[in-house]
Amino acid sequence: MRVLAAMSGGVDSAVAAARAVEAGHDVVGVHLALSRMPGTMRTGARGCCTIEDSMDAQRAATMLGIPYYVWDFSERFKSDVVEDFISEYQAGRTPNPCMRCNEKIKFAALMEKALALGFDAVCTGHYANLVPDAHGNLELHRASAWAKDQSYVLGVLTSEQLAHAMFPLGDTPSKDLIRAEAAQRGLSVAQKPDSHDICFIPDGDTRGWLADKVGISEGDIVDTEGNKLGTHEGTPGFTIGQRKGLHIGTPAPDGQPRFVLEIRPKSNTVVVGPREALDITEIAGTSYTWCGQAQENPETAFEVDVQIRAHADPVPAIAQLVGDELVVRPTTPLNSVAAGQTAVIYVGTRVLGQFTISRTVSDLNTVLTEKATT
Repeated sequence: MRVLAAMSGGVDSAVAAARAVEAGHDVVGVHLALSRMPGTMRTGARGCCTIEDSMDAQRAATMLGIPYYVWDFSERFKSDVVEDFISEYQAGRTPNPCMRCNEKIKFAALMEKALALGFDAVCTGHYANLVPDAHGNLELHRASAWAKDQSYVLGVLTSEQLAHAMFPLGDTPSKDLIRAEAAQRGLSVAQKPDSHDICFIPDGDTRGWLADKVGISEGDIVDTEGNKLGTHEGTPGFTIGQRKGLHIGTPAPDGQPRFVLEIRPKSNTVVVGPREALDITEIAGTSYTWCGQAQENPETAFEVDVQIRAHADPVPAIAQLVGDELVVRPTTPLNSVAAGQTAVIYVGTRVLGQFTISRTVSDLNTVLTEKATT
């Protein structure tokens, strides 16, 4: 096949490209320039969009003997990922930019361009597996090494995208083996550290970055009954489940610590309450997609596992399409869930679908809300 290998400059994508070449495919390497002002070098930068990354990708492509190009996707990245991230925070939600990047850039814009140029597949260094079902339809499954499994961030992929995707690392049981293979192949990135955090916030200071982009102003910190407990310096500095940094001063009636339960940007208010209110018994969202073939009769409740963060443990749950909402009720409560997060549902190791969480239900929150309105 003609394969376009997305090369980030890291060890995973380099080895994935090498395996595609070794399998006999006609491979072309491409590095995505996602920022017009990338960090010059990785020192002090924690993401995957530095100039050094581009040079590392080029060196790997040269070692593999494949053509190499840099494609400028910076405008698309700015509108689909960065501006989305800002608007979600302004709405009081907690977005996942890596999920949005996979959806809008790597498996939408990139794949669209690759197919238009006559490529058959896009190869990436994600740890996940593609498995055909009994009818030949491709399913996305967890990687063999759950510690490195990245199927969560790929939950946005559609049947069409799965048909043109290639994940050569899915069956590799450990990252150490990938690094050893890279060294054996003479790839200079064999011991390069993994990227982490948000690539367009290279210093890792999300709070400061958001304050610069959206501005901050003082607002109230209130309890679940609307009583003012203190003030804050700006809602971008808070996350659901946060305990430290509230500086309320006034102790809770039961003497227990309080946690951030809700962020209301329209009124510039932060709501705090007891730890128990963070236990979520239901999540739901209207922005849902099926990964591969859709669930048959989703209006009838069906058993799944739900995962709400990339490195969270899956939790058994019951899912059901109710009207235009995909509703999931975990058998044990989820903790510190925020609107805007992505919930990915699994059946066994298979990724069935995903949705952006638009509402949550806590039994304790319900009781407190009823009490506040009576």
